[in-house]
Amino acid sequence: MPAPTPSVGAPCWIDLYSSDTAKATAFYGQLFGWTAEQPDPRFGGYFIFTKNGKAVAGCMLNDGTTGMDDTWTVYLMTDDIEATAAAAPANGGRVELAPMAVAENGSMAMIADPGQGRIGVWQPGVMQGFEVIGEQGTPAWFELHTRAYDASVDFYRTVFAWDVDVASDTPEFRYTTLGSGDNRRAGIMDATAYLPDGAPGFWTVYFEVADADAALEQIVELGGTVTQPAADTPYGRLAEAGDPTGTTFKLIAHE
Repeated sequence: MPAPTPSVGAPCWIDLYSSDTAKATAFYGQLFGWTAEQPDPRFGGYFIFTKNGKAVAGCMLNDGTTGMDDTWTVYLMTDDIEATAAAAPANGGRVELAPMAVAENGSMAMIADPGQGRIGVWQPGVMQGFEVIGEQGTPAWFELHTRAYDASVDFYRTVFAWDVDVASDTPEFRYTTLGSGDNRRAGIMDATAYLPDGAPGFWTVYFEVADADAALEQIVELGGTVTQPAADTPYGRLAEAGDPTGTTFKLIAHE
């Protein structure tokens, strides 16, 4: 599969903030066939995971000084990071990390949307982002779960220029996507029914696997946990799991 074409507003990168990068390297290496490149001391030891030689994700040590939990972070692409950061508070969000250059690679920022969902922002330099997605062992879908559904849809439409498509608008299932049909790149789900009052929204990553049930068995063998058993849906067989430090992610197995 050719490298994904970068698109303004669309997910372009993910990275893992982990309190045990050695465990993470072993776990994702065995589960998804990833290889860890050497950490870059210029960027605090940040390193890249590759799949068959193609960049698929990043990883950074969580040393506990920030007070943040281990987490996967999704980054959306922008062509003007200063303007994107300025638009966040003007549309109900906030800037958590002001735009900063990452040498020749590009520029990054962290913002929060109206439902307190944290999202990374990336303006590419020499580093465009993913070199492969949608294949087995690589990211396949990106999704925001939020109680502030309407405000969040407006936020991403305005701040990231999303071309939004309402996939479902029933009381049981409200869901909006970036793009439509085969061009869908990410989704926003109304999580009011299952997130408690005051709970912040969150982005989650789905990784493509051949067999969700077999992947869950392997995850347990590798020291991870099953947080949601595999279940059939109109979108594929889905599951959720945690890695050895408890960082959650989702699996998707398409027919």
